[in-house]
This record gives sequence, structure tokens and C-alpha cells, in this order.
Amino acid sequence: MKYLHTMIRVSDVDATLAFFKTLGLSETRRKDVEAGRFTLIFLAADETPDAEVELTHNWDPEEYSGGRNFGHLAFGVDDIHETCQRLLDAGITINRPPKEGRMAFVRSPDGISIELLQNGDALTPVEPWISMGNTGEW
Repeated sequence: MKYLHTMIRVSDVDATLAFFKTLGLSETRRKDVEAGRFTLIFLAADETPDAEVELTHNWDPEEYSGGRNFGHLAFGVDDIHETCQRLLDAGITINRPPKEGRMAFVRSPDGISIELLQNGDALTPVEPWISMGNTGEW
């Protein structure tokens, strides 16, 4: 058996694509399904092109709540401090900063939790992450 993808429903395609692009994922393919009135957009990281995130955008407005009940997506990163700074600089809230140099959480525009894990050993904790409190629940 081979893992294929994780699907999340999104309400704002442009905001969600910008979020995942900043995170480091690229669009691999897209399909509009007129009969079902939805669009499927697949994203992947260069390092793991076979492990995709499927964004499902229903054309008719729907309100999605409870992003936490989905759980989270997890991505390994080469430098958690640099990754979090890049996201912060792009206006993305770091809901759980990498205070110990190992793990952080952010959320997509639709409230999906994204866990970032340092590849290999934890990095030496540095500011501003050490003194930064959680800005929200993750």
C-alpha cells in the first residue's frame, strides 16, 4: 500500500495557495469538476512529490468549522527557525513557536493545523522563539 494524499476543504483558494507556497509546497496538478461544482488542487513539497495535499474547493459557498477536528498536517523542515521567521514575515501567525528548537504549529486560512518538525536533532533555542508565548491554541 502507498500513501497518496490528505484532502482538506478550503474556502479561499488564493489565500490557501499563498499559505502553502510560503510553507514550501507547489501545485502539481488541478482539476475542475463542473458536474460536481468543485475544484481539486494537488500540492507537494519538492522533497516528497508523491505525498500530496489535496485542496478541495466547492464552488458553492460553504462554511467550514472545526479545523482542529481534522487533526493536522505535518512537515519536516531543515531549519525550523528560518521557516518560522519566513512565515512570520509573510504575515502568518505562529500559533505555537519553536521554543525548544524542534516543533511549531501554524494554521492555514481555513484553520487547519500545520505541524512543523525540525529534521534531525532539535536546533539550539533562539530568540524570538524562546520568549514568545503561544499566540493561540494549536
